[in-house]
Amino acid sequence: MNALGVIGGVLQFVLVVAGSPFLVGVMRQVRARLEGRAGAGIGQPWRDLRKLLRKESITPRGTSEVFRIAPLVLVATTVVVAIVAPFVTTASAVDSVADLFAVVALLALGTVALALAGLDTGTAFGGMGASREMTIIALVEPTLLVSIFALSVRVGSTNLGAIVTSTLQDPARVISPVSLLAAVALVVVIIAETGRLPVDNPSTHLELTMVHEAMILEYAGRDLGLVEWASAMRLTAFLGLLANLFVPWGIATAATPVALLAGVAAFVIKVVLLGVLLSAGEVFLAKLRLFRVPELLAGSFLLSLLAVTASFFLAQPH
Repeated sequence: MNALGVIGGVLQFVLVVAGSPFLVGVMRQVRARLEGRAGAGIGQPWRDLRKLLRKESITPRGTSEVFRIAPLVLVATTVVVAIVAPFVTTASAVDSVADLFAVVALLALGTVALALAGLDTGTAFGGMGASREMTIIALVEPTLLVSIFALSVRVGSTNLGAIVTSTLQDPARVISPVSLLAAVALVVVIIAETGRLPVDNPSTHLELTMVHEAMILEYAGRDLGLVEWASAMRLTAFLGLLANLFVPWGIATAATPVALLAGVAAFVIKVVLLGVLLSAGEVFLAKLRLFRVPELLAGSFLLSLLAVTASFFLAQPH
């Protein structure tokens, strides 16, 4: 832990927690404009959260503590990732947690907690959504691990900050076969993990096609607000990882005001740009049938394996 890591952790916490609803608002607004609608404005997600957080939480009869603590677990794990990952600075507030395996485990823990909450309700739709989510996560998490591990092979460390620093020192790696394969695999992972088209439709209200929404149908009030807030933060965190693992320029490497300001600006610009591209792409995509989703995720896992294979071959001395 050093000054750069502590300051960066505070800045990242503020940016992800306060800025993630605005990112969702920007993405919804872009999609609305491309579909010929006016849209509700980029501040609408914040207004929705404010309304939900003021309401009383209602717990369905027969649910256990699993249902009650799942939103807190989802928020807590996401906040830890937001603090330790290299978003604004290359140094981490808690360097041991800024490891590939620790970060992926934290993200998976939040997903599993929400799936268990869906099962805990005992409803048909909750169980259906949880089973679908587990099918997706069984393919997504290995892909996430392997694709980032492909980048760590040439660095000799699974620390995310070390991977970003290595790319800064050798920019040519960005266009290497390893990075390109890993980037495509990671894009598919982000689409699946955050419930975007074509894997899931975040704006659907048809229960038979829901994945994420089916698990949270029984939540209301503050609990629903926390779940929605955590989902926005997870989207921001995933886009931040994608941006800085492959295009890390602008990230702060020193604890000077100018470097930190540049790091904040670079993070915001890159995440918003990726969010705009993601939402614009959704306009031209249709949701895949559920039985076709594993094929897409299996293809991304194959790409991540190819990235690891290429990284070992390219790392061999000539």
